[in-house]
Amino acid sequence: MRHYNIPIFIPHLGCPFNCIFCNQKNIAQHEPAPAASEVPIIVQKALDTIPAAWPGREAEAAYFGGSFTALDKKLQEDYLLVLQPFLDAGSIDGIRISTRPDFIDHSILGFLLDNGVTTIELGVQSLKDEVLKASCRGYTTRTVINACGMIKEYGFKLGVQLMVGLPGDSYEYDMDTTIGTISIEPDMVRIYPVLVIKDTGLEKLYLQGHYQPLELEEAVSICCEMFLRFQQKGIEIIRMGLHPAEELREEGIVIAGPFHPAFGELVEQEAFKKQARVLLQNYFNIKNLDSDLKLFTNYRDLSKMIGHKKANLSYLNHLESLPCVKGVQADEQIKKDELGIGPAGSDQPEASLSRTEFLEIYLQ
Repeated sequence: MRHYNIPIFIPHLGCPFNCIFCNQKNIAQHEPAPAASEVPIIVQKALDTIPAAWPGREAEAAYFGGSFTALDKKLQEDYLLVLQPFLDAGSIDGIRISTRPDFIDHSILGFLLDNGVTTIELGVQSLKDEVLKASCRGYTTRTVINACGMIKEYGFKLGVQLMVGLPGDSYEYDMDTTIGTISIEPDMVRIYPVLVIKDTGLEKLYLQGHYQPLELEEAVSICCEMFLRFQQKGIEIIRMGLHPAEELREEGIVIAGPFHPAFGELVEQEAFKKQARVLLQNYFNIKNLDSDLKLFTNYRDLSKMIGHKKANLSYLNHLESLPCVKGVQADEQIKKDELGIGPAGSDQPEASLSRTEFLEIYLQ
């Protein structure tokens, strides 16, 4: 299934709160939300770039950036009404919204279901009450669990958005949140490392010395552990790291924190590094070779295995008592997320390790 989201940004609309990490109100001053009458133009423009007859194609119009269910009811109705012709014609398959856990109830969900909404993403951020309170989220973990349960009861696809590095957060809390999220059984997850953005409460804490953001390497490591646990349970990770939008690239907007335009790629590189180490150790234990080796990967995973500036190869070649890895070769027989291994002069792998097999070893 090839899924397309057609994004319609409604920055900060509907949200009555001012979370400590958020500057959406400032963004909204420069990028006002589109009127309902403008939405069909946005959607049609996007549809013109999507192959209509693509096998397995699925498209959703997606309201992002605001808390949709906290909008004035008339505006919600207007935003959903203008999409009905696209639904009736089969041009889109559904509507996706993002909102807060404390703006979900049976009445709201019934209304959304009747108006073509198919996916609800909740800005959960954490399942630790201490972290939610320190971040001024205005709800508790129990609120999240109740909202997720209702959403699943009504048959919507459920997305959960999480953040790492919030005030009061820790690695142990992030793992607790990961385990708790897995128990909720969402269809998809987004993971965002916290950035210190200009004109936010978090910027004030940072400048006062009361908040220290994660370093990039630390954020990658934590998100990789979360990524692997979600992957083991078959929960799709649809994004890691904030989208490198133009406003984030403007000088002085990101004050501090682990911003990288390819953050998700760095996380996946970390996962392949861990998987390659297990494969290398297992292969060496069986073969007890002293000669150089070569790794094999699907062509789509080649850069992830090699790593930025060949960092993964450098890491593997500095492991004590293990043979040198001379290179990585793409092999059409190797499946996505799988790794193969063999002598440096070989053209095909002698052994392999799938992601599923790796996770059984790594997360046992």
